[in-house]
Amino acid sequence: MKIAVRAPNWIGDSILALPAIAALHENFPEAEIWICGLDWIKDIFLPLDYVEGVIPLKNPSQIRGLLQGARRLKKHKFDVGLLLTNSFASALLFFLAKITQRWGYARDFRSLLLTKKVQINDDILSAHQALYYLSLLSGLGLPASPRSLDLTVDPSVKQQANDLLMSLGIKFQTPLVVLNPGAFYGSAKRWPSSQFAELATMFQKKDLADILIVGSADELVLAQEIASRMKCPPFILSGKTTVSQLAGVILHASLFVSNDSGPMHIANSLKVPVTAIFGPTESKRTGPFQQPFAIVKKDTDCWPCRYRECPTDHKCMENISAADVYRACERFLP
Repeated sequence: MKIAVRAPNWIGDSILALPAIAALHENFPEAEIWICGLDWIKDIFLPLDYVEGVIPLKNPSQIRGLLQGARRLKKHKFDVGLLLTNSFASALLFFLAKITQRWGYARDFRSLLLTKKVQINDDILSAHQALYYLSLLSGLGLPASPRSLDLTVDPSVKQQANDLLMSLGIKFQTPLVVLNPGAFYGSAKRWPSSQFAELATMFQKKDLADILIVGSADELVLAQEIASRMKCPPFILSGKTTVSQLAGVILHASLFVSNDSGPMHIANSLKVPVTAIFGPTESKRTGPFQQPFAIVKKDTDCWPCRYRECPTDHKCMENISAADVYRACERFLP
């Protein structure tokens, strides 16, 4: 049997899908499991020994990308397609690829394209995203009990990360606090850079910690804003790592402080202590899935809004002080 799994588009969601894909493998141990999805998620799945390969998709929501993806998948002659995405377009992709069995949640008007469908309900929608994916398998009649997140990092990537940190001058003699001030979703999820700078200075003074800032190339300006507010400059790796290299770097962290984002889930899947700062989104659904972690949030009358950009005063984030976050972090540092 050959199974195609349409992985979620976001890095964080793909990591939260790992338990469901592991459960799929346990149900079909002799099957070839292939992952298909956007190019940036490949580093999450390639190290898994039960994943045969990753098939990249380009612009699958556009007609040209959809047809190209369907032709690519059709060549593999898949028997089953499991949709961890919710969109109509992803179900249409598997239909056009002539995948015989197409399994997924019955939502976004795609029921007619599915050969096995699972009805959605409020309990499923309100559950943590990792459980949402596992519930799909359960709804299909496949055993899928909750399990831990375990992101695999190749030994060669661990060495690359170690060499990269040493090239920056990090000697691993003091706690290493890694900050992730970005959030690809939008600025509404971002705690102010001024507060990150104040928090980083607290770690330097109280814990003698080294500060490392990570993120994408587009988030380099955030790292530079934080650095400009600090007397003792941090180390910066924004835009200088792949997803797998970032995971290797995070493995060296004593603590990871982050907005609600993909790197937050990378750290949590590696069982590195995480302090997550939440604003417009719901930590019950998209927060860290397993201990050790702490969540810092402030209740507001407009929560949860899920806006990408705050249209008002951004008080859900502005009301969180550096002292609030430091108090949540204290138990993770010696």
